Amino acid sequence: MAATRDVPATEFSRNFARYRDEAIEAKVIRVTSHGRVIGAYLSASEAAHYEQLKRRERQSLVVGNLPADVVAAIESAEYGVEPK
Repeated sequence: MAATRDVPATEFSRNFARYRDEAIEAKVIRVTSHGRVIGAYLSASEAAHYEQLKRRERQSLVVGNLPADVVAAIESAEYGVEPK
């Protein structure tokens, strides 16, 4: 995956079609003004991923409904340590 690209707002607005196409490769074009990020243009795949994350953010889980192996994994988890 290509790195996120920063583009000044003026350049982004003047060359929107170019950056729309570049977003397909870069995934995210961050739009800046005076050195600050003021927005971003996401590729379709990144927008879908964002929507999926937002849906999961609102998901509620009931511990009593989780499989035993998931509960065991949560109980044995250590803060700051990546799962194996």
